[in-house]
Amino acid sequence: MKNQPTQIQAMLPSSTTGAAPLMDCYLPTPAQRNGVGLIIFPGGGYGGHAEHEGKGYADYFVAAGITCFVVRYRLGSANFRHPAMLEDALAALYTVRQRASEWGLDPNKIGIMGSSAGGHLTAHTLVAYDRYASDIALRPNFGILCYPVIAMTGPYCHTGSRANLLGADADEALMLDVSPERLVTAQTPPCFLWHTVEDAAVPVENSLLFATALRAHGVAFEMHIYPTGRHGLGLNTDLAWASACLRWIAEVTA
Repeated sequence: MKNQPTQIQAMLPSSTTGAAPLMDCYLPTPAQRNGVGLIIFPGGGYGGHAEHEGKGYADYFVAAGITCFVVRYRLGSANFRHPAMLEDALAALYTVRQRASEWGLDPNKIGIMGSSAGGHLTAHTLVAYDRYASDIALRPNFGILCYPVIAMTGPYCHTGSRANLLGADADEALMLDVSPERLVTAQTPPCFLWHTVEDAAVPVENSLLFATALRAHGVAFEMHIYPTGRHGLGLNTDLAWASACLRWIAEVTA
């Protein structure tokens, strides 16, 4: 029988605004749990939540003993704009850390994961977690980026995601302020990235830009670039990214 999630509402750090997002919590059996938590932001161009990049991932990682939380962050298609999405991501982190003992989690083994636009939200959270005051640490312990949207300007930008995130009339200063590759520091958490060269929707240069910034600041990362494969594959592929990712998670949380 498939793991049935429990729906919970995130709690907001006192410095954020708006309604707290809902999360679907997927729990391994007590005997399986390894103390690692994974907060998942599905893709969908900031206009929807792709199930295969949310529940699909949760089912896979729960089977490996990882407790998963799929976040229903606010969307541009519902007329929300930045910073609503970032605040929802931080609310999810706040909640998981605050309630870590309840779910058998080590609060120092909490990571975040996202695909496509959810990858942008993941990357943005990795580099902007310190923009809000909080009584609980909001820095993720690691990040997983699956064919992420990164660039918000220039030839590699996914303009649909940008429009949903910022609106149609955003100025360049705002675009640059939400371009994660420009915000990486030595304190950015370690990352796992994967992308395909054939991705026609979000060019592979997005992952390369972020990895280059990580490298420049001495942040540990592992990146897998595959020659073939369309955008949005998730786990619907023979590419070995998922098993490599599980091995990497075990290494960074050891």
